[in-house]
Amino acid sequence: MTQPALTVASLIRDEQLRLACSTWLPQGRYELMELGLRPDPAAELERCWEQFDAVLLEPGVLSIEAFQRLRAQGRILPAVVLGQLSGPMEFFQDEVHLPPDQMEQLSYSLDAAISRCLRRRSSAGAWEDLHDGESSSEVHDPSNWRLPLRLRERLGYLGVFYKRDSSRFLRNLPAAERKVLLRSLHRTYRDLLISYFRDPVAANKALESFVNTAFFSDLPITKTVEIHVDMIDDFWKKLQLEGHKQDFLKDYRLALLDVMAHLCEMYRRSLPPETSTSDGLVARVVTASQVQS
Repeated sequence: MTQPALTVASLIRDEQLRLACSTWLPQGRYELMELGLRPDPAAELERCWEQFDAVLLEPGVLSIEAFQRLRAQGRILPAVVLGQLSGPMEFFQDEVHLPPDQMEQLSYSLDAAISRCLRRRSSAGAWEDLHDGESSSEVHDPSNWRLPLRLRERLGYLGVFYKRDSSRFLRNLPAAERKVLLRSLHRTYRDLLISYFRDPVAANKALESFVNTAFFSDLPITKTVEIHVDMIDDFWKKLQLEGHKQDFLKDYRLALLDVMAHLCEMYRRSLPPETSTSDGLVARVVTASQVQS
């Protein structure tokens, strides 16, 4: 599916991260505007605000004061925060976290952040939610609604949450790109398992990252189960070699159930309201499970 370019503000200073962003954002779909190396990135972001559809953020590039000023002005964009999966979400309201070793999933994370913005702004209670969560000056500022309206015009009325880019589905990627994406998903799932019982915040962010990419890449359900089984098998072999017990690995089935539940919810929300029934959800998930990568 051919879509117009989305303009993304890059607030990144790290050279490797900047290179990775340029590598993993498809040209023609995304136009990257580098602001991170400017003397005052926050001022540049404010000055060119109307040009941007989303933002990439490296923690530390903007000061707390800059964030407070942006929030006070209602300047909230869909964002991908490129940093380690730990600590609270504290930057933009519609943000997704992505660790630096999983940059292959960047375009899918951007889609997830944008769809979150559209869904929140389009919900039946959006005005009340906005009134409760943001300053009164934001509520009465018409510029607050320009971003979702612009995104809908570019991406279709229902937005990217309902119109995924089929050219970036796993099964439609070139073999080499498909292999790279699957390796990245394995790393994300490993992060999920490692932190599942000891770091709920990190586990939730890893789960969200995996599910976002799985949904927007149309990862088959069978492949999700395969990733889980492969990872548990690797853990089992390692524990056996080290002489440790492996019985507790059965508990990690909860992680797979968590992933499946979140994927089901993503598919449920992806259906237009008039068809969002339990039968429709089951049909969508069964269809996804039958897709071969």
